[in-house]
Amino acid sequence: MKTASLGIVLSAVAGLAQAADMGAVDEPIKLAVNEWTGQHVTTHVAGEMLKAAGYNVEYVTAGMMNQFQALADGDIHATLEIWSSNVSDEYAKKVDEGTVVEIGDLGLDAKEGIAYPAHVAELCPGLPAWEALQECAQVFATAETLPGGRLVDYPADWGTPGADRMTGLDLPFKAVPAGSEGALIAELRASTERKSPLLITFWQPHWAMSAYDVQFVDLPAGEEACFNDPAWGPNPNAVNDCDFAPSRIFKAGWSGFADKWPAAYEILSNYELAVEDQQPMMGAIDVDGGAVEEVVATWMTGNEDKWRPVVDAATK
Repeated sequence: MKTASLGIVLSAVAGLAQAADMGAVDEPIKLAVNEWTGQHVTTHVAGEMLKAAGYNVEYVTAGMMNQFQALADGDIHATLEIWSSNVSDEYAKKVDEGTVVEIGDLGLDAKEGIAYPAHVAELCPGLPAWEALQECAQVFATAETLPGGRLVDYPADWGTPGADRMTGLDLPFKAVPAGSEGALIAELRASTERKSPLLITFWQPHWAMSAYDVQFVDLPAGEEACFNDPAWGPNPNAVNDCDFAPSRIFKAGWSGFADKWPAAYEILSNYELAVEDQQPMMGAIDVDGGAVEEVVATWMTGNEDKWRPVVDAATK
């Protein structure tokens, strides 16, 4: 977890830099909006910073896995919350060919994994050790998954990380994709209220981690060899027999962005967001029912000291 009080951080030397050229201010900068609330917050904060600098901004709905072609083509200009543990091969191809460029880390401290509400430890003794799931898989079984247990995985558009681990660790579970982030939350809420069994692929930062007292299963450390060498890890016949690799969360843009909007590129390059700023906004949206635009606008007004220096360094 970050200890710095600033949600958005500017390097010490940035304030000494010359202001960048504004570029094509008459043309809108299009930012990708993906499928989860944290990304909506991240993107709208960035967009409001660009607006404060004098740019026009459009928010474009784009699937996380399939956005990179549009980014390479310049139909979308930046995407602001890419998780290294769940990024498509298409992204690497676009970076290699030079049509997409990374524009720095977002700065969120993050974790992904296989998780469960705290009460489930009573239903499956031995948790959080992953080996406990071998013995109590039937506790999690449904008509859809019998005789194996049910794992609620990420939505299909986000990849199959939960299913990959069930296969890699040879656990008797069937991974069932959730329909959306909201469906994942509904599963957590129902399990918590009914004290029913639930195994789920989840991540932090997320307001639900504390709202529903969610715990992670202890899996073998996610080392690079685990994903490439079947001989590594507890299952000698498979890869992915380990935890998620430590997640790096970063930003990327169309390769022509810096030339077309130099100051905007500098703003997005220096933009970082802290967990302690993002997570409450997520809760205000998903728990309290606030609109993304209103929640972000309130945060921007109350935290100008956290974002204004980034904008000023690029434009003044």
